[in-house]
Amino acid sequence: MSVGKSAERENITALLDVMARLRDPECGCPWDLQQDFRSIAPYTLEEAYEVVDAIEAGDAAALRDELGDLLFQVVFHARLASEAGWFDFPAVVDAIVDKMLRRHPHVFADAVVEDAEAQTRAWEVHKRRERSARSAQDSLLEGIPLALPALTRAHKLQQKAARAGFDWPDIGGVLDKVIEELAEFRAEIGQRDNRAALLEESGDVLFAVVNLLRHAGIDPEAALRAGNRKFERRFQHVEALCRAAGQDVAGAGLETLEQFWQMTKDAEREDGKYPA
Repeated sequence: MSVGKSAERENITALLDVMARLRDPECGCPWDLQQDFRSIAPYTLEEAYEVVDAIEAGDAAALRDELGDLLFQVVFHARLASEAGWFDFPAVVDAIVDKMLRRHPHVFADAVVEDAEAQTRAWEVHKRRERSARSAQDSLLEGIPLALPALTRAHKLQQKAARAGFDWPDIGGVLDKVIEELAEFRAEIGQRDNRAALLEESGDVLFAVVNLLRHAGIDPEAALRAGNRKFERRFQHVEALCRAAGQDVAGAGLETLEQFWQMTKDAEREDGKYPA
């Protein structure tokens, strides 16, 4: 055993010991003792998003901290499972090691793949075989968690359908579909008592836009996060302009706000730092 691996195992052991102490019925933390799988699941999602935020910000120190928080969530769930008599943390590690070995025969055995796309197809084949062994139902769309953000889940559904050949041959057809769905949505807006229909049509619009982004090679969640950041950045600059003019944002009026918004966009174009 190398010194490095020994140190890594000591670190993991220390983390597991911390978790055990927090869940100790006699001297543990009252908050941690009250938690169960459902109560900490939202924190698990939150920590995963904070990892993504750190990556997109290019903040190495934050990424280190957020990965630690996410790892702690894994340890927490494993501890709860161990207390329930289901499995423990080493079993979680064994399971993922076995899965990676099984799904990468081109690395750990004598299989050959031509490129990353071929590996993706092979990965899906392995997953389908594993699902078939667990369930009599075998759908190409199985295994996509319902708890995923809706944009991400739509993207994954489309990817899986596309691998089966159910896809537009080029991006032009997808763009036409977006326009078609927008027209249908517009037609429903003027109708009364049509909330159900409007909800359905709006879902079709979003699904078509996700498909358009997929064909363009753009992750929809990343695109919307970038759009959110742009809006936030620009609106905060509008707020600053309002303060400089001695005005309150809420009382400035749409015409003034629109003027400040355009000034913000023009300033960004001149600066060249941000896309318009």
